[in-house]
This record gives sequence, C-alpha cells and structure tokens, in this order.
Amino acid sequence: MLKSMKDDPRLKEELLALLIDVLDLRPNRFHPTALINGDPEVGENVYIGAYSEVNAKGSKIIIGNNCDIASYVSINVADSHRLALGTAKDIDRQPITLEENVFVGSHCFIGGGTHISHHSVVGAGTILINGGRIEPYSLIVGNPARIKPGYFKEK
Repeated sequence: MLKSMKDDPRLKEELLALLIDVLDLRPNRFHPTALINGDPEVGENVYIGAYSEVNAKGSKIIIGNNCDIASYVSINVADSHRLALGTAKDIDRQPITLEENVFVGSHCFIGGGTHISHHSVVGAGTILINGGRIEPYSLIVGNPARIKPGYFKEK
C-alpha cells in the first residue's frame, strides 16, 4: 500500500495536506516541516530543510538569495534566559542577517545579534549566540563558534 501511495501523486498530496493539518504546520515554500514564525525576509532560491525553525517574531530576520539551510537548524531572534532567571523584564530580541550564498549545516543554532556575510559556511553543529558581524568568505565552526575569516576566498 505504501508503494502505491508513493507512486500516486493525488494520494501523496492528500497525505501531505493531512500531515500539515495534524501537526499544525503552516504551508510554506520550503520543506513542509520547516517552521516559519513571524515575517522573515527570504530571498530567491533559498532552501530550508526539514524540521528547521526560522523565528522572526518580534524582530527581523533577513535571509539573502541562494542560501542553503540544512535540516534541524534553528534561526531564532529571541533569547529568554534572562527573563526566566528574573534578571530581565522582557525577552531579548535582536535581528539576524544571512547575506547571499550562505550555507548553514545541520543542527546549528543562530541567535539574535548575528550577521553572516556573503559566501560563508556555518559548519554542522555550530552554535552562534550574539555572533556579531562575520566577514565574507568565512568558515564558522564549533561550540563556542570559531571564525576563520577569508577561509574560502580565492587569492
């Protein structure tokens, strides 16, 4: 039965619609399980993989053209740890920018206050919290993140 479902476009479409409804997923132009919250500005030819989250609620996220965001990535403007600890009255929300041609590997977190310049790569599993401005052609890896500016730039 599953094979016939896979080969039948109508059944495939019905199953996808059911999953979106049952899991309360908002339809989007990316992977059906990608969660898009708020109103991020997303360029052309952008891929956002399965189970990734883009949370622009309360701030701004800009994702430039030709970016590739792998599965299980969280791009989130909100930081509520100080609120939870009682040392702040509000959730801290800061903007995030990924310029054009940025690749973000699987299982990364990109937090508010991060600006990744064009033609950069964020290696799988990297954690960027208040990452500041990262130069073009950088390789960003690790937790805590280490930045190798100009790593990919041709001499």
